[in-house]
Amino acid sequence: MILTTRCPQCGTSFRVQPAQLTARGGKVRCGRCNAVFDGVSGLLEQEPAAAQPAEAEPSPQLALFEAARRWPPLAAAEAANEEARAEFLDEQPPPPRRRLAWGLAALVALGALGAQAALHFRTELAVLVPEARPRLAAACAALGCELRLPRRPELITIESSGLHTEGPRENVIVLNAVIRNHAPFPQEYPALELTLTDPRDEVVARRVLAPADYLGAEGAAGLAQGIAPRAEATLRLLLETSDLRAVGYRLYLFYH
Repeated sequence: MILTTRCPQCGTSFRVQPAQLTARGGKVRCGRCNAVFDGVSGLLEQEPAAAQPAEAEPSPQLALFEAARRWPPLAAAEAANEEARAEFLDEQPPPPRRRLAWGLAALVALGALGAQAALHFRTELAVLVPEARPRLAAACAALGCELRLPRRPELITIESSGLHTEGPRENVIVLNAVIRNHAPFPQEYPALELTLTDPRDEVVARRVLAPADYLGAEGAAGLAQGIAPRAEATLRLLLETSDLRAVGYRLYLFYH
């Protein structure tokens, strides 16, 4: 069904479909002067070409669509104006090529986000998926980052420790300790802080021992593997105290 509406700004007439008028509440844009107007109120009303038999008065909703069948053809002057197109205010879908470009861009962005997440949580990912560790290590080597073992201090404890002098050498003390990893995955060796105290339990010396310090040359080979899951590590370290008169000590572990 074809209807005709007229722009009140420039007088240009357009042929329209009823669906076009109802798509945006009847609002259309004139293709000649760009004016936005109510296409329903601008419908052309003409007398029917022949008398019609008496009928029951149609409903207002049907009158809009029935009018086109009663209107005669447009005059030649008006028909010439119909070459202008009315631009209806409905959003057109993007062309297929644009949709494809946006889809590819979304996939690239999603892949980049996944790569960033994998890099940020590389330690956790290497624990959950051990077979991915070589690839993560290679990626870190290329990007200049480091793939380390987990460090969960709440899952690692000092099971036992002892401090005593080394035979006749009173200025040399020996630290013995057993560290246990309670986690179901390997962990880095922690740092140890050793504090020496006098008879009044006041601090006379404090030293932080890195894993390389207390593992020594023999244990350095296992430093990269860390403490095995649910396993213990035993350490023994000799320390010179000079003329310090220490009778007690405190020892705790931490990661930094």
